[in-house]
Amino acid sequence: MSAHFIQQELDWFTSVLNTRLKLYFSRQPPVASVFELPPPEASGDSNYEQLIRSRGLLFEDRICLMLSLVPSLQPQLLDCFLVRNSDTERNFTEFGCITGPHHQGMIPTLETLLFMLSAGSLPLRIRYLDYFGPHYFLFRDKMVWLSEPAGFEPFASAVIRPSPELVSRLLYEKPFVPLFSPDFPAQRITTGQEWNDLVLEEEVLQHVEEIKIWLTVGNQMLEEWELKKKMKPGYRCLFYGPSGTGKTFTASLLGKYTGHEVFRIDLSLVVSKYIGETEKNMSKIFERAESHNWILFFDEADALFGKRTQIKDAHDRYANQEVSYLLQRVEDYPGLVILSTNLKSNIDEAFARRFQNVVHFPMPYAEKRERLWHNTFSPHTRLEPTIDLAEVARRYTLSGGAILNVVMYASLMAKSRNSSLISGEELLRGIRRELHKEGKTGA
Repeated sequence: MSAHFIQQELDWFTSVLNTRLKLYFSRQPPVASVFELPPPEASGDSNYEQLIRSRGLLFEDRICLMLSLVPSLQPQLLDCFLVRNSDTERNFTEFGCITGPHHQGMIPTLETLLFMLSAGSLPLRIRYLDYFGPHYFLFRDKMVWLSEPAGFEPFASAVIRPSPELVSRLLYEKPFVPLFSPDFPAQRITTGQEWNDLVLEEEVLQHVEEIKIWLTVGNQMLEEWELKKKMKPGYRCLFYGPSGTGKTFTASLLGKYTGHEVFRIDLSLVVSKYIGETEKNMSKIFERAESHNWILFFDEADALFGKRTQIKDAHDRYANQEVSYLLQRVEDYPGLVILSTNLKSNIDEAFARRFQNVVHFPMPYAEKRERLWHNTFSPHTRLEPTIDLAEVARRYTLSGGAILNVVMYASLMAKSRNSSLISGEELLRGIRRELHKEGKTGA
């Protein structure tokens, strides 16, 4: 259990903290340096211990990690920093802790971390200011968040806190799934269906299999065959074709069968709702995704990655700069990025050339439509003898999504009659509804 090891780590952290204060105030500590207090051996199977081993966490890294977690685990441990300096009649500046508007305890900053490790030693302070700089791996990999200092305050005044992903992983030992919000304009998508349920033309399936292969062995290939210096990390795909032809479903299945979470970003919503904030919000998605190797699925991609406008004013110039920035983030992303659009021509050609894979999802042919009809109806229903699905498939050109809507309608009508029999008349009515949506006739 992680709680057992976390308690050991907390006990060690407390010992380091108390020793540091005794050393600082010359109160006869049991050792001459906090570095003489060895941390617990991380030899178990808990996520906390695995993280220590896999990342090779040193003494100072483990202090940083636990300091960020203490306000959530034992906030009273930091109450020792509430002591006032009798010379200045205020809190000790070097302790660094701050108070929040609601939290009753102390909130640690980078200054607090520097005090625990270096106290009054200027050489050690300079060393750790450099060590815990912006490129420090726990900050860089978004395991521990380092806030931006307010105004012109020094770098060390930045608050340190654990990321929600880290808390979920170390304390609850389960993956963290962020919810859609203004700060995270992406939504996790999953599917309960299987790979065999994917009904696509053979050529399309070959492209999808190629993507699946990359997700399985792509990074291993780049690493073992020393191709990283020649090839950019990650894999970029363009899915294009009419609505309902399986683009989102395919992305969901790729994630399910390769063990990757899939997050859909609806750019038409992001751009319209967060105008001017797009770059900032999209950056948050990339920053979180990079450390988890998520699949990023940009729906309605032409809303932002489409053809760039001619520059007529400052707003156009900013919009094009924003797109260029985001395109660069897509290119640098080490995982799989899928851009989805109804029309390939809507995507900027200069960017489209950078895709490793361009997959066309056409309207399914009659043979595939018949298979979709058969696959979509529940095995708990039966069709009226007059319904010939082969004839329905041949006569009506519908996408998989439209077929799903028709089956939903016909099944609801049957259920409203307390029957499991699918009526031919209601099936035809459902088809007419879908054709009407698309501005077609013929039913």
